[in-house]
Amino acid sequence: METTLEELKLKAKDQLPKHIGLIIDGNRRWAKKRNLDINLGHLIGYENLKKRLFDFFDAGIHYLSLYILSLKNVRKRNTKELEYIYKIMVKAVDTVINESIVKEEKVRFNVIGRISMLPDKARKKIEELIEFTQDHNQNFINLCIMYDGHEEIVDAVKEIVSNGVRPEEVNIDLIKSHLYTKSFPPLDYIIRTGMDDGARISGFLLWDSSYAEFKFRNELWPDYNKEMVIEDLKDYIKRNRRMGR
Repeated sequence: METTLEELKLKAKDQLPKHIGLIIDGNRRWAKKRNLDINLGHLIGYENLKKRLFDFFDAGIHYLSLYILSLKNVRKRNTKELEYIYKIMVKAVDTVINESIVKEEKVRFNVIGRISMLPDKARKKIEELIEFTQDHNQNFINLCIMYDGHEEIVDAVKEIVSNGVRPEEVNIDLIKSHLYTKSFPPLDYIIRTGMDDGARISGFLLWDSSYAEFKFRNELWPDYNKEMVIEDLKDYIKRNRRMGR
């Protein structure tokens, strides 16, 4: 008999990760393999993301960080592809705002990265999303957009310096309090799809991933399904997390 997400939540509540990071990779390759327009791959990837988020919530995971668009991606992609990605962002915000389950599950969205670099329409929609969910307090989603892990740490250091903090006052907790992710716990588990040529995290939440467990999948993101979510959570439960000990 197959394990369900609800059973995992009940039987392994204390063993499951609190904060999961998803590196959503493979939308473009998924489309290319099927001789489809790359933009369709992004759309199918977005549709799959909506389903998978609530799979994790059903399992009792309350913190999710999603690597949506990195600064390096922006520099590599052509203008037309980026414009389509921005259109999906706008559509996604409208969907969230009109989705009753977002209110029922009290999902709060936080967006981290250089969102000031987004086109005005996309940026305003992102700000609308943050404002719309700001009072929700049950499930939390970090959207990493125009994000780079090195730049996050650089921004934290700049903020600390500008506040006139003395060197002897600098410690791990202080740095964490100036990161984009200051309201999120450290990552417990990072899952990356589309990883058929190595094992890397591409600058994803570098500070918070210090003691995270990793799962790299060959499957491309649009093919990542509920059964894989269950499989990955069960895999995590089996791990021996020493946390530096």
